Amino acid sequence: LTHNTKLDATQLRYLSKEDFRVLTAVEVGMKNHELVPVQLIEQIARLKRGGTFHTITNLLKHKLIHHDGKHYDGYCLTYLGYDFLALRVFMERGTVAAVGSQIGVGKEADVYRVVDAEGNDRVLKLHRLGRTSFRAVKKKRDYLGKRKSASWLYMSRLSAQKEHAFMAALHKEGFPVPEPVDYNRHCLVMDLVPGTTLANMKAVKPSIALELFRESLDSIVHLAEHGL
Repeated sequence: LTHNTKLDATQLRYLSKEDFRVLTAVEVGMKNHELVPVQLIEQIARLKRGGTFHTITNLLKHKLIHHDGKHYDGYCLTYLGYDFLALRVFMERGTVAAVGSQIGVGKEADVYRVVDAEGNDRVLKLHRLGRTSFRAVKKKRDYLGKRKSASWLYMSRLSAQKEHAFMAALHKEGFPVPEPVDYNRHCLVMDLVPGTTLANMKAVKPSIALELFRESLDSIVHLAEHGL
């Protein structure tokens, strides 16, 4: 599983319905298999054997799935394949119509500027748990509950689900957070907030600095009033 995949949404236009059927079949199979055998992919996707192999070859070429035949012959989704499954849902809903430039990258996620079907600027955040510098996430987070193990894709999905829930609750209470627009699997779509980060501001007028300080304190008090 590649954690440092860069999203190239242009590949979406070249994928067929059969490609997405096989991608979805691999996703379903991964609920109970670390590597999904071809026979199970065929069974879930309901494709003929020749068609399945042709589709698998195409998905491997685009790096949407990964093949491992060392100990057990089978396939698993890559993060890019998981991205495409989520993007397809967003495009069907109209919450994402085009993907623009990458505007952020971190230990847990990649962030892109996108446009919805009505031409509104949005932000797409793709959770990518499991990168080298963040391998202790399973021990530090409570996503798994009583489960002893889970894939990084599943962990990323839980992470996105939890962030969406928190963002929606905070926005409803009037906190200065982006408005959540949509989410699917490990991805979130939210409003684009214009501006810059404090880390990128070299000089600030004393009056503006004081205003920012007061706004920050007000937010801290507001959080405390809600038990956060």
